[in-house]
Amino acid sequence: MNLENLLRETLSDMADEERPPTPGRFLVAHDRSRPRRRGVALVAASAVAALAVGSVVVVQGMSSRAPGEAVAGPLNAASEAPRAVTVTVVEGVRVARLFEMLSSRTGRPVAEFEKAAKDGSALGLPSYARGRLEGFAFPGRYAFAPTASAGEILGAMVAGFGVAADGAGLVEGARRAGRTPLEIVTIASIVQAEAGRDEDMPKIARVIHNRLNRKMFLQMDSTVLYGLGKYGARAGREDLRSRSPYNTYRRAGLPPGPIGNPGEKAIRAALKPASGPWLYYVTTDPKNGITKFASSEAEYAELVEELRRKKH
Repeated sequence: MNLENLLRETLSDMADEERPPTPGRFLVAHDRSRPRRRGVALVAASAVAALAVGSVVVVQGMSSRAPGEAVAGPLNAASEAPRAVTVTVVEGVRVARLFEMLSSRTGRPVAEFEKAAKDGSALGLPSYARGRLEGFAFPGRYAFAPTASAGEILGAMVAGFGVAADGAGLVEGARRAGRTPLEIVTIASIVQAEAGRDEDMPKIARVIHNRLNRKMFLQMDSTVLYGLGKYGARAGREDLRSRSPYNTYRRAGLPPGPIGNPGEKAIRAALKPASGPWLYYVTTDPKNGITKFASSEAEYAELVEELRRKKH
């Protein structure tokens, strides 16, 4: 079932109870004289309906940008709602930076977004998110009315995640993989942070699954840096001594939850990793994002030496 049909069915199911609002209710300034009949979840759903039919909200792949960046730009002038605020959420961005970007674009304090993020039920977070927004603010390009609340804005991104998760068959796919949906989203977030190129995502996902299956420490710098609130490609020696639950050099298994907000390609890679015996990988050409994979310590040592030679 494609995205548009899925949303039509969802809104159709609501029709017996009450006619759903048009996307304009969310994307154009509210008439404050009218009482709001539904909560954030339905408002967000209507925004995603607009996304599906190519109206005011447009979602694009953001793989060309570095994880953690976020930018904003105008939508097509012919379809843009009057005075709409547009934001682009880049794949891999953490909620901390997302809130800063949204605050800058909307003029609302970061504290408003932090407060809204604590009400998982109002945002429509799935139960397996455990009330935590990280990992579930779906990347893409959005447009909002200037009057949209912090909860409505974040709710639309959560609704976007729901559509992507349904399309990827996340819950059933996680069951087949012997993982929980939260574990799959966590794996996807690590894949998103670690991958230099989209084509490497399925292989990186395979390395993570293989190491978990063998009860090996993941040893991912991205998780260490997340736990320390730092950014960068590599964790330092002192970082690796951290007692954070996200330090996968010292703690076995996956970290407690996602370390960023993955896109659809990373989610699909986590669900359907490439087939292979790999246990290691090294970005041997950081400038061009070239990553090579190894299935033994000897092969891994060779890749590390290759990287050393290129640095010198």
